[in-house]
Amino acid sequence: MRKLIFIGFIALGALIGLVTVVKSDWETRLVMMAVGALVGTAIGGGLTRMRSRPLPRESSWLDQPHGHGTPEDELVRNYWRDRGHAPFMKPPEAVPDKHMFDPDRLG
Repeated sequence: MRKLIFIGFIALGALIGLVTVVKSDWETRLVMMAVGALVGTAIGGGLTRMRSRPLPRESSWLDQPHGHGTPEDELVRNYWRDRGHAPFMKPPEAVPDKHMFDPDRLG
C-alpha cells in the first residue's frame, strides 16, 4: 500500500507539471513533468516514510563506554566539563590584572 501511494505522488507531481505548461512545446512539458515527478518523489517518500534502512536509535552514542567513542561523541559527552574545548586544548586564562595582548608587550 505504501508503494502505491508513493507511485501515486510521483504520477500526481508529473501531472501537475504537465498541467502547468499545457500550451507549451513538448520539450518544456517533458522538463516540467520531470520536475513535478521529482517533487512528487520527495513528498511521497516523506509522507509514506519509505527509507532504505532503519534509523539508528538516538541514544546509541550514549551506550558506548567512555573513552572508546569518536572525538565528536567525547566532546558532546564532556561539554559541561570542558566548556566546548577539546581536552588539553583549552586556551589559557588571563590573569585579571595582566593583559596578554597589550600593544607595549607585543614585539
